[in-house]
Amino acid sequence: MGLDSPRGGTADLVERWRSHEIVDSTTVFEGLIFDVQRDRVDLGDGEVVTRDYIRHPGAVAVVALHPFDGVDHVMLIRQYRHAAHGDLWELPAGLLDVDGEPPWEAAARELVEEVDLVADEWHVLADDVSSPGILPETIRTFLARGLHDVPECDLHERDAEERGIEPLWVPLDDALDAVLAGSISNAHAVVGLLAAHASRSRGWASLREKDAVWPARDAQRRPAEGDRGAAGA
Repeated sequence: MGLDSPRGGTADLVERWRSHEIVDSTTVFEGLIFDVQRDRVDLGDGEVVTRDYIRHPGAVAVVALHPFDGVDHVMLIRQYRHAAHGDLWELPAGLLDVDGEPPWEAAARELVEEVDLVADEWHVLADDVSSPGILPETIRTFLARGLHDVPECDLHERDAEERGIEPLWVPLDDALDAVLAGSISNAHAVVGLLAAHASRSRGWASLREKDAVWPARDAQRRPAEGDRGAAGA
């Protein structure tokens, strides 16, 4: 390792979505949104380790972009997050908790429910795994453009923490400055804003189709469906 480690490039940066053999597996906690799983995993050469991790349905986030006076603005929301004990600036986002719902449609639903917007154009910006050591939550961030207000008759009635959502249109450049200054700390917001700014600087050439393959999510879903040998590494 160290300075003598191999050198590589983009073509080498391919993740392997697999699992070592799971000797046994139990659910040690069942919650409203997530469960805690305990696996005994054979790492090879006779080494078996015990690992706890959180099973989560996955989520989507939206960079909703609109050109006010020729300047790209992004929709940010400030929302109370009890586990973090704070009101955080975030992107519109939500769980993949509707069976059979394509991720981009879940993102469109969240955009309507949280900020009263619909979009004509959808692309994939970035994918991330929140904390792969303990929380294999897969999050896909979309870019939404061609925005319109939701008709008044179709407005969603928000409840719980969503009732206190504070929306704010911010120039994308300013949002990036806030990320770099540490003023925005929500992980999916950081990922989405950095990805949007970088993609725009390349003429949006990096955008993927709204229904692009999502290997990380496929790997995380298989164990829940009974394939013990396909959990995310």
